[in-house]
Amino acid sequence: MSGVDYWQRPGPTARQRHADLLIGLAVTAAALLNVVLVRSVGAFVFGVRRGAGEMLIWAAAVTVPLLWRRVYPEAVVLVTAAVFIAGQVRGAQESQIASGAINAAIYAVGAWGRDRGRARWVRIAVLGAMFVWLAVSWLVAADRIPPGGVPGASGELPPLLSGIVNSILINMLVFGFAYLFGETAWLAARREHQLRVQADELRDARAAAEERAVFGERVRIARELHDVVAHHVSVMGIQAAAARRAMEKDIGKARGALASVEQSARTAVDELHVMLGALRASEAADTGTVDPAAGVERVGDLAERARAAGLETRSVVWGDPVPLPASMSQAVYRIAQEAVTNTLKHASASSVDIRVRYLAREVELDVTDDGVGGPPTPGRPGGLGLVGMRERVALHGGTVEAGPRDGGGFRVRARIPMPASVMAGGPATGAAPEAEAGCADAGAADMEVGR
Repeated sequence: MSGVDYWQRPGPTARQRHADLLIGLAVTAAALLNVVLVRSVGAFVFGVRRGAGEMLIWAAAVTVPLLWRRVYPEAVVLVTAAVFIAGQVRGAQESQIASGAINAAIYAVGAWGRDRGRARWVRIAVLGAMFVWLAVSWLVAADRIPPGGVPGASGELPPLLSGIVNSILINMLVFGFAYLFGETAWLAARREHQLRVQADELRDARAAAEERAVFGERVRIARELHDVVAHHVSVMGIQAAAARRAMEKDIGKARGALASVEQSARTAVDELHVMLGALRASEAADTGTVDPAAGVERVGDLAERARAAGLETRSVVWGDPVPLPASMSQAVYRIAQEAVTNTLKHASASSVDIRVRYLAREVELDVTDDGVGGPPTPGRPGGLGLVGMRERVALHGGTVEAGPRDGGGFRVRARIPMPASVMAGGPATGAAPEAEAGCADAGAADMEVGR
């Protein structure tokens, strides 16, 4: 059994059943009227004249079942065929409307049959019975046809043979169309059902995609807010505490700390404005809008802020800097920002070392401190920042390592592959061998930024 056969067409709707009622009554009325017309003309089956009442009953019996042709198609075609043949045998059947009724019943089985195998065999059985009856009727009528044909016959073939062939061809054509149109109607209904299912699946997929997009946008906003706000607020908190302690001892240091607090607040507000403006823009999600001010070239600013917060700071760039895509440049900056923020908030460190290495095929960021390092845990503050780092690096196909160092402290190391367009424009070639290994200490060859 093919896949098509597994689908069952739903039954007719209330509106369709109401239409069947009206059509069936109209066909029955037409059949009864045609009985009156046939009797008036004198065109009787096999020349047998039956009573008007009997002929009206046979006409009604063959057409009334059409009222249920879509509800019980197999039963209707069997009843209609049986009544049609019985009426023909009796010689009391009106044949014109009755022939239309049997064709409508065959069509209904093809179009509305629930079980396709059963519908197919029922139609084959009915058509076989109709042709058997056709053969019998010609055998009965054979003796009534003159050898030379009816008066006026002028053909090259024998009259009996011509009549049989003509009858077979006409019936094959009429019944074949009824069979074919029924199959076509069922297939059309099935295609319509498949289109509705596909449309529902597309709507569900679209809704799921929109939900994922909304979730992804929320994660992105949360990550941006965390990166922008947490760093500056951490610096502000440390500077405010330093100002409070220095207020009574050294007013100059207190003023410097408060100035740093003010500057951090201004910077945080400026970055929030840039980010919120990008979020409000209608093309922000489509064009991947990023904060143009937050890039790898600003990593030195992070060192300055850490130094202003009281940490001994080193910021080093290895290799020949190359222009990076805005999103990649921002990712490096944000990861460095989050690493410095964690050092300020959680590490109790006295120094932080920030290194950016332009290697042959990737950019590496290495941020280390000498504080109290430890693996991130669900309850440990800063866990969201580490998740944000991994998400940013994963977007560019890179890797990130975060954890305590063997000699004490904490290290964040991120590697992001260079895009093909950047490497085609001229890869970095000035990296030291130690930089390729990612583990060299800064030396006299370092190019220090923000010292």
